[in-house]
Amino acid sequence: MSIQTATDKVATSAHKLADDVLQSAQDAVQSTRSAANNTLERAEDGVRALRSRTDPAIDDLAARAQELAARSIDYCAETSARARRQMHQAADATNKYVAEQPGKSLVIAAASGAALATLMFWMSRRRGSY
Repeated sequence: MSIQTATDKVATSAHKLADDVLQSAQDAVQSTRSAANNTLERAEDGVRALRSRTDPAIDDLAARAQELAARSIDYCAETSARARRQMHQAADATNKYVAEQPGKSLVIAAASGAALATLMFWMSRRRGSY
């Protein structure tokens, strides 16, 4: 066997080995790509299933929140109306009392004002001592 023949054989073997390695690498890439696609498809299916289960729950929570908000608004409106009625009743009672007993009302107002002024004076002195 000549050197040329041996060299050709080695070159052919090296070329075949390189082709085999390249084919194996391409097969590995294709296999990895297929596995990744399968994994992504399963994950996507899982996300779809999770979403289909959570969408009704979110809708239910939203409906409950709207119902609670509506009840809260109604309660606030009712409480406001009740407070307004009570303030009008208190104002009417006060006006009636003042009309019926003006002297007594004047003494009560003066005493209340003096008590408030004394309290304010006492609080301002106490605050200034710190």
